[in-house]
Order: sequence, then C-alpha cells, then structure tokens
Amino acid sequence: MRPTPLLLLAAAFASPLLAQGAPQGRNMGGGKCADNRYNCADTPNPLPPVSTVWLEEMTWMDVRDAIAAGKTTAIITTGGIEPNGPWLALGKHNYVLQANCEAIARKLGNALCAPIVKFVPEGGIDPVSGHMASPGTISMREGTFRALLTDIVHSLKVHGFTNIILIGDSGGNQGGQRAVSDSLTAIWKGTPVVAHVQEYYDYAGVKKYMEAKGVKEDKPEGMHDDPVISLNMFITDPSSIRFEQRVKLAKAGINGTSLANRAQSARWAKEIVEYRATTTIEAIRKAIANKGTLPAPERR
Repeated sequence: MRPTPLLLLAAAFASPLLAQGAPQGRNMGGGKCADNRYNCADTPNPLPPVSTVWLEEMTWMDVRDAIAAGKTTAIITTGGIEPNGPWLALGKHNYVLQANCEAIARKLGNALCAPIVKFVPEGGIDPVSGHMASPGTISMREGTFRALLTDIVHSLKVHGFTNIILIGDSGGNQGGQRAVSDSLTAIWKGTPVVAHVQEYYDYAGVKKYMEAKGVKEDKPEGMHDDPVISLNMFITDPSSIRFEQRVKLAKAGINGTSLANRAQSARWAKEIVEYRATTTIEAIRKAIANKGTLPAPERR
C-alpha cells in the first residue's frame, strides 16, 4: 500500500524529532555528547568520589555514580524564614537542618540530602497574618508549597532514587509534606517509596532527653526560642545565635539555661544532633518498610 500524503507529512515532521531523540538519552551534563565526551551519559568520572552528602555540592557525575553505588535514598528537608526573637537568625530551621540532615544521611549510609527547602508557609501575605507580621519573613501559599515539593520529589524519582524522605523542622510544614507523600504514594503505589517522617519533628522528645544532660528550662522567657534549637543552630554556625555578642553582653542564655560555656554548648549540640539523627533514622527505616508515611505519632 502506498503511503498517503497525510502519512508522508507526519513522517516528515516526526523524523527530525526521532533523530534528535535517539541520542538524547546519552546527552548529560548540560551539553551534547557529540560536542564533548564529558557530556556523555556513560563517560567515567575523571575525579574521585566526593565525601559530601549534599546534592547541590556534587557534579552530575558524582550523583550518577553515588546512585549506582547504592545511595538511593534522598532526603528532602524543609525549614523556613521566620522571626525567632532578638538572638536567632531568621533562617533558624535551615541552620538546624544543615547539621541534622548531614548526620542522618551519613548514619544511614545510603542517603543524600537534597537542597534545603527554605521557603514554606509562614502566614498570610495579603492580608498579613502569622509570622508575616515580622520584617524579613518570607511566606509561601500552601498550594505553592505542595506543588514545589511534588516537583522536587518527582525530579528525584526520575533520577533513580528509590526512597524519598521528607522531614520538616517547622510545625507548619508537616501537613503539606504528609499530603504530598500520601498523594504520590497513592499514584506510584510505593515505587519509589515517598514518606513524610513526622517523628523527626519531636522537639518535646529532644527536650526531655536533654534535660537529663543538664539542659533545663525552668525560667521561660516567652520568646520563639529555646536552648535545644539554639544549640542545634550553634553546631552549624555560632554566629547564627549571635553567640559572641551575647557572651560579651552576659545574654548567652535562654529559658534558664546558660550557653556561655562554648565547650559545654558544643558537647550539648553534638548530643542533640546525634539523638535526632538516631531517632529519625529509626522512623525512616520503618516508613520504608511500610512503603509510605506512617500514622502521625501521638503528641507528647
């Protein structure tokens, strides 16, 4: 049978697309394989493996090789930009996550940290509500937040991660993360595993653990601040809690706990990170075995 004019026309338009699409699977690295072998999917990495667990600090070859070597768990963390009293930087949760995600990924051994999602719902923008009343706060609509998380998870799925974990360091992030993980689990049927791990956000449990270590809160000051979160920030960057300035002003304390002894604060900070990493990893493994988010833990 001779091809009709319509089929010939379709073939004329389809052929260039197919020709372009055939080698496309080999093109990686931001360029064309035909132009440079370092743009080819199967070119060996010219550099030794890196020690970082942060996706944004790796090259595309580093990530490709890490996944091939078994690092198939990706951790998406969400923080925020919000007011936290006169001492703490607006990025409080992001400083905390820098320490905690790294510790979790390294202890898991098969995980990488996606870039911290720093913009989350913090209150109404217009009209203003919640944290948006304080200068410097950056908020995001709940729908925008969920759409952002969905696209990040989907991107990681495309690259071959088989377990995608969401943890949030702020209370307002938990509902959106759970909704996204539940939605994608329903669509993808647990392949990959997408799980919101709310057990990470257990500040009450951390505080109880640290009380036995000498971190007691017997003089509440009524601010959006406490010793545990200050110490968790301190291990990443002491300047994020204005440590030096507060020591000079005899203000290096919160809720009855002094942070002025740098060595003691460093020890406490390490214990907090270790505890949070250990408890979160236990929850992550349970969520992976469950092939999705576990029921919300009871509030303490």
